[in-house]
Amino acid sequence: MTLPTVLPAPRAVLFDLDGTLADTAPDLAAAVNWLRTERGLPPTPYSVLRPTASAGARGMIGAAFGLAPGDDGYEELRMQWFDRYQETMAVHSSLFGGVTELLLGIEQAGMAWGIVTNKPARFTDPLLPQIGLSHAGCVVSGDTTGFAKPHPAPLLEGARRLGIDPAHCWYVGDDKRDIEAGHAAGMVTVACNWGYCGAIEPSTWGADYLLDTPTDLLQTLRTVVEAARMAERAA
Repeated sequence: MTLPTVLPAPRAVLFDLDGTLADTAPDLAAAVNWLRTERGLPPTPYSVLRPTASAGARGMIGAAFGLAPGDDGYEELRMQWFDRYQETMAVHSSLFGGVTELLLGIEQAGMAWGIVTNKPARFTDPLLPQIGLSHAGCVVSGDTTGFAKPHPAPLLEGARRLGIDPAHCWYVGDDKRDIEAGHAAGMVTVACNWGYCGAIEPSTWGADYLLDTPTDLLQTLRTVVEAARMAERAA
């Protein structure tokens, strides 16, 4: 767990969804492997698919079929994957261990929390109540603002909906784009080692914090809040 020296005390924590709050990779991988099975191909190993889960269709189709946006056949696969995933998005998906306690601790500390994800609203909106996240203070999906991370617009929209200055928000994610978006929005950034993280080592992302578990994040929040209170009393 890496701790910087002094950072603003948070009034809100915004979270990425896939690979940060929720372990959705099993259902994302199952949907793309269904496409392979339909074509008479063997399933792609889950160990190959899981690290790409935060990249959504681009990551899944890239890992399973070796295709990228713009390649012949990519768009057809993407639309079929969307349809299949929508039918089966909450079969095996669940919150990461410690996330329920983390969110409760944030609420008990008087802080707000919300979700800012690149996942389209057609998936985000029905998924959240099925995995126990319907009580988020705000939900900003990948198509809410017309921009996706690493653009800061979705994060700024999340702060606006919570009514909290971005400088007093922390953003937590498991992808380098999350940290880039958080910095661009003027937020404190947290890279979560418990997520999917992709091919780029999280220690190189430049996050303000690199934490291993949701419990570490809750403890860090409490430590920073208490340090800020002590500084106010000493002033």
